[in-house]
Amino acid sequence: MSEPLERMAIISGAAQSDIGRRLHRSGIDLTIEAALRAIADAGLTVDDIDGISTYPGMGGSFGGASGAELHDALRFRLNWRDGAAETGGQLGAVHKAVLAVAAGLARHVLVFRTVVEGSGGAQRAGGGGGMPPAFEYLIPYGASSASNWIACYANRHMHEYGTTREHLGAIAINARTNAASNPQAIYTEPMTMDDYLDIRMVSEPFGLYDCDVPCDGSTAVVVSHRDYAPDCPHPPAHVNAMGTAHRGRPSWDQFDDLTTMTMRDSAASMWERTELTPADVDTAQLYDGFSWLTMAWIEALGFCGRGEGGPFVEGGTRIAPDGELPLNTWGGQLSGGRLHGFGFLHEGVMQLRGTANVQVDDVEVAAVGAGGGPECGCLLLTRGRS
Repeated sequence: MSEPLERMAIISGAAQSDIGRRLHRSGIDLTIEAALRAIADAGLTVDDIDGISTYPGMGGSFGGASGAELHDALRFRLNWRDGAAETGGQLGAVHKAVLAVAAGLARHVLVFRTVVEGSGGAQRAGGGGGMPPAFEYLIPYGASSASNWIACYANRHMHEYGTTREHLGAIAINARTNAASNPQAIYTEPMTMDDYLDIRMVSEPFGLYDCDVPCDGSTAVVVSHRDYAPDCPHPPAHVNAMGTAHRGRPSWDQFDDLTTMTMRDSAASMWERTELTPADVDTAQLYDGFSWLTMAWIEALGFCGRGEGGPFVEGGTRIAPDGELPLNTWGGQLSGGRLHGFGFLHEGVMQLRGTANVQVDDVEVAAVGAGGGPECGCLLLTRGRS
C-alpha cells in the first residue's frame, strides 16, 4: 500500500489547563492556558502556529471557546483554520489538522477542546434553538438525553450477548483505580463493585458511575509536519493511521445494528490504512462518555470478537495497567472528567513519551478512540516513524 497521507504528521506538543469540577473560569481563559502550555511543550512560540482546529466550533456544546476567540486572543497569523461539529467525532478536529499539515496548508496546527460544563450554563457560549426535528418524537417519552439513547444500545447488547452490569462495572472500577494516580482527576476515591451497583440509577442499565463526570478544563495538542520531529523537545507521537468512516445512517436510534455504533466503521477504516494489527497495540484510550461505549470500542477495534466485550473486561485483569490491554490509564471521563474526547488523546501521547501518571511499560503503539452514536473517530499513534 502507498504511504497514507496522515503519516506526514506528528503530535509535537500536548498539554492541559487546570482541570476541576467547578473552576468558575471562562472557557477562553482555560483555552489560552492549555494552548500556551501545548505550544511551549512542542518547543514552539505563538508565532510558529499557522493553523487552528477545534471541535465543535462556534456556539458548540459544553461551553468552551471557539477557534476565532483563541485566534484573536493570541493574535495568531494563520494560513488555515477550522472548527465544526459535523465530522468524525471529537477527533475529527485532529483528523483535519493532520490533513492540513499533509497538504502543506499549515506546518504547526494547534488543536483544542474546552469544556466548562462543571461550572454550569452561565458560562456557556452561543447555542440556542430547540431540539433538532429528528429528536422531537423522543421528548414525549422523556428520552431527551444521550444516557437514554445509549442505554437502549447497552440493553440490546445485554439481550443479545449476555453482557451484565458487572461487566460495565469492571470498566468503571478500572477507570477509578487509575484516576487515583491522576492529580487532576475529579473522582479519586476507591470504588468497589458493591459501590458501583448500589449507586442510583440514571437510565437503565446505567447508574451514576456509568456516566462521565462534568468538569471544567481544556486540552490542546500541536500537530506538526513530521520533518519537525528531530527538533521536538519530547518524543513526538507519529500518526500511523486515522479512522474516519461513517458507513451507516447518521442517527442515534436508526443505526443498522443496535449492538454497536459508528465506531464499527471508523475502526474498520483505520485498520484498512495500516500494516499494524490489534495485537500490536500496547495501550488503548477509549471513549467512556458512558461505560458501554468503551465496550463497543473494544469490540469495534478488534481487541475481542463481537459480543465478547463483557467476558473480555470481566474482573478487570485484562484492562489493568499490567494487563493485556491497558485501558484509560488516566481515569477516563468516568473518573478523570468529561474532557470530551481530548483527554484520551492527551493520555495516548503521554504514554508514548513514557511520562504518564500510570505509565504502561514499553509503549510503542497507542490506540485512541472518541465519540459515540453517529459521530466517532479514532487514531493509531506510534512512538517512532512508521
